[in-house]
Amino acid sequence: MTAEPTYRGFALDAETALALLQWQAELGADEPCLDAPLDRYAAPDRAEPPPAPAVQAASVVAQPRDEAEDVVARAEAMATAATSLAELAEAQEAFDGIELKKGARNFCFCDGDPAARVMIIGEAPGEEEDRQGRPFVGRAGQLLDQMFGAIGLSRKAVDAERALYITNVLTWRPPGNRRPEPAEIAMMLPFLARHVELAQPQLLVLMGNTPCIAALNQQGILKLRGNWTTAFGLPALPMAHPAYLLRTPLAKREAWADLLSVAARLEG
Repeated sequence: MTAEPTYRGFALDAETALALLQWQAELGADEPCLDAPLDRYAAPDRAEPPPAPAVQAASVVAQPRDEAEDVVARAEAMATAATSLAELAEAQEAFDGIELKKGARNFCFCDGDPAARVMIIGEAPGEEEDRQGRPFVGRAGQLLDQMFGAIGLSRKAVDAERALYITNVLTWRPPGNRRPEPAEIAMMLPFLARHVELAQPQLLVLMGNTPCIAALNQQGILKLRGNWTTAFGLPALPMAHPAYLLRTPLAKREAWADLLSVAARLEG
C-alpha cells in the first residue's frame, strides 16, 4: 500500500498537492531544492587554483566573444535566407545557438493576422505562453487584448484593417521569467528584423524595455513611452508592458493616451 503524501504533517490529496505546486510556480519557484538546508559555511575550504598565464587568460576571454559573433552570423544567414514568414518560423525554430531552447516547452513565434497594420513586439514568452506556444496569452495578454480592443483592434479580427499581429523579441521562455540577456537579444535580433521586413506592418508598438533595447538600442521605457520614433525603418511607439500595468494600475492612464496616439496614427 502506497503511503499518502504529507506536507508539514498534514495529509495531501492529489488536487491539494497540485494546487500547492501551482502556487509555488506563480511565486517563481521553478526549480526543486533539497529537503534539508545545506550549510555551505560548514563545507571544507577548497584550495584556490594557481593563476593561469596571461596569454592563456586572454585566449579564454577571446574565444567566447568569437563564438558569440559566429552564432549571431549564423542567425543572420538563416534569417536572410527566409523568403516567407513560414520559412522564417521554420528557420528560427531550428536555430540551435540559444540555450533557452533547451529548457522551453514550446516555440512562440507569433499570433494574430500577419497582414495587420499594427505589429506588437513584446519581450519574451511567460509560463502560459510557453505552455500554449503563442505570445501574450497570460494575464498580461488578456489585458493587452482589452487595451487594443478599446480602440477597435484585435488579434482575432477578420478584417486586416482592424487586426493585430503579435510577436516577441525572444521566442523561447527564459527560466523563471527572468529578463532576456544582451547576448540572447543579439542572437534573436536578425530573426526579429526579418520578421518585421516580411510582415510589412504600417507601424510597430514596442511593449516594454526589451523590444526598445532590440529595436532602438535604448532602454528606460517610462521615459521612452508615448514618443513616436523609428524602428526597423517604420514608425514605432514604445509603450509600457501590460505586466507593468497590472502591477501599477495608475499607469493605465498613460497607456490609454498611447493607445489613442496609435488610433490617431492609423486614421491619419
